Amino acid sequence: MNGTETFLTLAANLSLAGLSIALVLTVYRVIAGPSLADRVLALDMMTAIGIGFMAVFAISTGFSLYVDIAVALALVGFLATVAFSRFIITRPLKKPPPAAGARPRPPRPGDRRIRR
Repeated sequence: MNGTETFLTLAANLSLAGLSIALVLTVYRVIAGPSLADRVLALDMMTAIGIGFMAVFAISTGFSLYVDIAVALALVGFLATVAFSRFIITRPLKKPPPAAGARPRPPRPGDRRIRR
């Protein structure tokens, strides 16, 4: 191995390590995200990390097929993010009003208030 191959191997390994750490942290955000929007952003970030993995594999192996797959994944990820965003915007934020003649239940000590 000459100096260029050694540097490329080291850079690829460091990139894979960094992407792996980012993936673990992003999976944590998907699981523990406080809101639905945080989870959607984390899923979008996971798509970007997957594209990064494919780019590193394409560079380290020399196969350009990985680049084509990464472009297709980017398009699908973009459409999924748009669809999730549209879902978040169009979902109802409040409960429907009670039926006519129904009295609202008084709050109980264990009830939580929803902050918006």
